[in-house]
Amino acid sequence: METFVFRKSSRSDPFEECVEVATNHPHTVAVRDSKNPRGPVLRFSPAAWVAFRAALTEARVDPPARPPRSRRGAGRSPAR
Repeated sequence: METFVFRKSSRSDPFEECVEVATNHPHTVAVRDSKNPRGPVLRFSPAAWVAFRAALTEARVDPPARPPRSRRGAGRSPAR
């Protein structure tokens, strides 16, 4: 079993979307959600990782839409 040595992305927000990347294996780039370190790991070939990063840099990939944040009591009439 491969042991990945993950490092947090320099572009990660410490409170929201955070990813960690491991590049310690010559034929694999591993990516995981830093909030779920025991969760799934995405594995890319180095070439696919470079293409993926280039697509993000060139804005060829649209970010997913965020659901609206719920506000407590939004839309309710004030209590009388």
